[in-house]
Amino acid sequence: MEAQWREKKLYPLLGILLLSIFLYFNFGDNPITLPILWQSQMGFVSANSTHFIIVNDVATAENQSAFYVNGWNSYWLMQESVWAGPSRSRVSKMLKRGAEMGLTVCRTWAFNDGHGPNALQISPGVFNERVFRGLDYVIVEARKHGIRLILSLVNNLNNFGGKAQYVRWAQEAGNNVSSSTDSFFSDPTIKDYYKAYVKAILTRKNSFSGVKYVDEPSIFAWELMNEPRCASNSSAHSLQAWLTEMAAFVKSLDQKHLVTVGLEGFYGLNTTKGLEVNPGEWAASLGSDFIWNSAIKNIDFASVHAYPDSWIPHHDMGAKALFLSRWVDSHISDGDQVLKKPVLFTEVGSLVNANNQGIAEKDILLKTVYDKIYESAKKRQAGAGALIWQLLVEGVEGYGDRFSFVAWDNPSTYKLILKQSCRLQSIFGKSTDSRKLNKDLCSGRQP
Repeated sequence: MEAQWREKKLYPLLGILLLSIFLYFNFGDNPITLPILWQSQMGFVSANSTHFIIVNDVATAENQSAFYVNGWNSYWLMQESVWAGPSRSRVSKMLKRGAEMGLTVCRTWAFNDGHGPNALQISPGVFNERVFRGLDYVIVEARKHGIRLILSLVNNLNNFGGKAQYVRWAQEAGNNVSSSTDSFFSDPTIKDYYKAYVKAILTRKNSFSGVKYVDEPSIFAWELMNEPRCASNSSAHSLQAWLTEMAAFVKSLDQKHLVTVGLEGFYGLNTTKGLEVNPGEWAASLGSDFIWNSAIKNIDFASVHAYPDSWIPHHDMGAKALFLSRWVDSHISDGDQVLKKPVLFTEVGSLVNANNQGIAEKDILLKTVYDKIYESAKKRQAGAGALIWQLLVEGVEGYGDRFSFVAWDNPSTYKLILKQSCRLQSIFGKSTDSRKLNKDLCSGRQP
């Protein structure tokens, strides 16, 4: 009897000990991690002509539902997930609060190239495992909260290394590479660097979940580059060839996820509508072209950005709203009639406070985009969603810019975001993958 009593006392203690070890290795500062054995079920997102669908069971076409996106950008998630503790809690809070607003997709950086304690790729093909575990954490937390991620793979800008870092690496290795960053798109050595990076990302096994990135349904899409531009418009063909090659390379490694370019949406010199739709003549001289680049076979959906405050800064609010309305209409029309692909507005940004603009004026621009997406969703057309740039939580203000804000500190914008989530849910609420919003929130009654 005494032996049985000891066993009964021992088993609960052993269970507590094992649970403590699990939590420590998964969420503590120790580099060793154990796999998470439970995860919420999610279907993969695919593209069906001009709209997205969620495929919950590839064997049954009936189990597919249309999916229109209300989402946001928080590029800083991996950086804040490098260290366990308060910084990771801020990442969890951002994903949780996004889900509470009915947001379904978050776009974030899966790159940090160069030197420094938080660089993911220290040199070509050499990675900081601690930072990689930060990205692992972001993916696991996103799935926990029912959020899907667009992961961008390199920056056109110099922030976090960008294509300029790749050029420096090739030069430091003794390659005869032009100092122009356009060589990123044409030099064979640099292209091999990028491919090696992409392969390392896509074939990564998550240290928390044990799931390879290629098999992770919480990843919505791979973005080849954030805002690709050329220093000279003469490199436009090099950019097109690079996009074609890299999109095919990603697809050779991963058939489950969508691929997009990361374009701002400018029309090139050979597009007749460019002058009337672009924000200025300068936009056609950057080497990118919305139609040409997005039409590539292995590009699954078109991406567009929208920054009227930056692109036409000297115009009044009425002119900015008119420009934005035409900008959105033009790209949705191209998705429906020319590309036959979904069009996702992956960055929609407007100034929080500048030139005495109040938050209500910011809301005018956001509402312009949201209304266009809602009308497109009702008709199952190509305007597939919009992602606001960008959301923060308390404690990460250092990642902010002129367009960043904490949503719940701006009640009018918060309500606008929530309203968009609610009305999209009213159309697609029967989706088996849909996360139901609190009825009181959608009816305007606070619980």
